Amino acid sequence: LKQFTLSRNERLKSRKQIDLLFRQGTHLNIFPLRVSYISGSEASEEPLQFGVGVSGRWFKKAVDRNRVKRLVRESWRVQKNGLKEILREKQLNMIVFIVYTGRELPEYDHIRESTERVIENLCRIANEVAQENT
Repeated sequence: LKQFTLSRNERLKSRKQIDLLFRQGTHLNIFPLRVSYISGSEASEEPLQFGVGVSGRWFKKAVDRNRVKRLVRESWRVQKNGLKEILREKQLNMIVFIVYTGRELPEYDHIRESTERVIENLCRIANEVAQENT
């Protein structure tokens, strides 16, 4: 039974982890999303942690920023299970932070397609990391 939730432990809230992610993490761009991630093999209670941000420069109103974040989180929540299973199998963990870089309010379908490509890339990366570790 797949669980389509985004639990408290899966949310990236630690300022230290977020700073580390932007300093030492790897980045990839899949328009309109910029993804920063760190993957490793340290044991953690949660194999996948996720955060999202939207620039106040392009979205002056908080309601617009919150809407974009809500769309990205919803899309991630529904699609993350494949990546999470791969990370559990390979005994890896991954921290992911997505920044929305578009300049206009997106439609959910557009965000869903971009998130799907992000997750496909992260699955491929997780498999590569697991092969390097063996």
